[in-house]
Amino acid sequence: MKVITVPAQRRPFPRMIKLDGQKSVAIVCWLMMSIPTLGTESSKNPPLERFEFAQIHMGTEFRLVLYADNESIATTSADAAFARVAALDQTLSDYRDDSELTLLSKSSGSVGKEVGEDLWKVLSRSDEIARHSQGAFDVTVGPAVRLWRRARRTRQIPTPARVEQVLGRIGHEKVHLDQARKHVRLDTPEMILDLGGIAKGYAVDEARRSLKEKGMARCMVVGGGEIAVGAPPPGKAGWKIALNMPGETNRVQPEYLILSHANVSTSGDASQFVEVDGVRYSHLVDPRTGQALTHRRQVTVLADNGMTADACSSALSVLGDTPAGRDLIRWAGLIVRGDEWTEKGWKTWTTESWSSIPKEQADPKTP
Repeated sequence: MKVITVPAQRRPFPRMIKLDGQKSVAIVCWLMMSIPTLGTESSKNPPLERFEFAQIHMGTEFRLVLYADNESIATTSADAAFARVAALDQTLSDYRDDSELTLLSKSSGSVGKEVGEDLWKVLSRSDEIARHSQGAFDVTVGPAVRLWRRARRTRQIPTPARVEQVLGRIGHEKVHLDQARKHVRLDTPEMILDLGGIAKGYAVDEARRSLKEKGMARCMVVGGGEIAVGAPPPGKAGWKIALNMPGETNRVQPEYLILSHANVSTSGDASQFVEVDGVRYSHLVDPRTGQALTHRRQVTVLADNGMTADACSSALSVLGDTPAGRDLIRWAGLIVRGDEWTEKGWKTWTTESWSSIPKEQADPKTP
């Protein structure tokens, strides 16, 4: 196995991906697609080599694992994928003062702006998921996210009056999309769009698409917890992934998922929360109330594209196993495992299709 890191900084990349942090992910074989037959590379062609790359984008590390004929092809392909992610960061970031997203937010309360293809795609899908999740996912939640981000730093919970104040600037119904012109208008002044729950899902898909266009069909893209996979490694049925135990960042569950051609995202508060006066406040915010979540959930979502997996895992962290949550699952065609903390410990619920996912027993020696 050959390991290449871009820029020139060598680091190992595990064959098993462990899920932790704000948005963790796994990989699954999408059930509508058949698992490739195991076999070896044709004797007429040299075996493909495994290459790995890493760069910082969107405030996190993006990693690529791919199989190619040689190092030159692999490096050229990886450079193109990273360039695509960097361009998306410039467009979709709410941290950059000059990003297309920030400039759109600054136009709120005015006649609006025409936007580029990438921002249009993300906002259009965000609007669909907002409506089908009954507002549990909403990219206008930015004012409340910033309020609770400050609360985690200062350990001072915002007053009800302050939460009520920012709620007036939140609501997906305040965003108007004109398909013909790709024009977006934000009704209320000082709205702040936050794509943190969907942009990385789009970025890993676009990186995977870039690799596929270069002939790198056997690839995996990891972006801060969001993962997209294409065809499996040579001779394998899929990529082997371990899910974290609910509420844990270091202990994994007793079996791996064996996966290909899919996207998976897991939301939870195992690492990002603040506890004040005995109450645990998550980094996840309910857009409908402006309040940080105080219930503990870990939700893993399998979908056929990154935006859906990313956004729906956040929405289901808000909704849980409720009629609204089940409606969202049916609409989006999701495979889901949810874990919720109760007085008796973690309680698990899954969609029926979860049991059909190919799995392999984990090595008990794995930490």
